[in-house]
Formats: sequence, structure tokens, C-alpha cells
Amino acid sequence: MSFKIFTDLKSFKEEELIKEIINAKKELFSLRLKKATRQSFKPHLFTHTKRKIAQLLTIESERKQHTK
Repeated sequence: MSFKIFTDLKSFKEEELIKEIINAKKELFSLRLKKATRQSFKPHLFTHTKRKIAQLLTIESERKQHTK
């Protein structure tokens, strides 16, 4: 799984951005649940998902600052 390019994420509309944040947080929760229940999972996905959430939240906060 490769990282999405930050500029590609910036092109999302507001609704898409919020949906993507929610989906990424659900995915992170799912990974944590798999880890806690000792199911098989790919550890590198923690890093990828956390980075994706951080990038999406950064874009969201930038848009809020520009609208003020």
C-alpha cells in the first residue's frame, strides 16, 4: 500500500474529506482490535493509517483557518 500524495488529498471536497477521516479512524480502530484479539494484521498499516489521518486533519484545519 503506497501513500496517497498530499496534493491529491487536498483536491477532496469537504464532504469527501470528512468521510475519508471517518473511514481512516474506523480502519485504525479495526487494526487495534485485531492486535488486541491477536488476529493476524500487518503492523505497517498502523503507520500508514495514522499518517493518512494526520494529513487529512491538517487539510481540514488549513481550510478552517482560510475561511476565517
